[in-house]
Amino acid sequence: MQTSELSYNVDGLIPVVCQDVHTREVLMLAWMNQAAIDLTLSSGDVTYWSRSRQELWRKGGTSGNVQRLVSMKFDCDADALLIEVEQVGSACHTGSVSCFDAGKL
Repeated sequence: MQTSELSYNVDGLIPVVCQDVHTREVLMLAWMNQAAIDLTLSSGDVTYWSRSRQELWRKGGTSGNVQRLVSMKFDCDADALLIEVEQVGSACHTGSVSCFDAGKL
């Protein structure tokens, strides 16, 4: 499948679940557009689409907490991605290993 064949939402985005390849922990949920996916696949450095800033952002570009792509898969409907990464440092902007360390309901 080509990246252009994925099922993007009306804003041209697709949700991405990011998982640590070693611990299997879910690190974060983010969004990518086709350009972010293509950059990630070509460089090996995970790049997302920032909905708040309306721009591409390479994970760890300012913090140094980079994500190196290990694998990228799409689900059965091709409307969500699962990426496995080697995480350097914390994944969350709060300094937590995972964005899901905030608490339980």
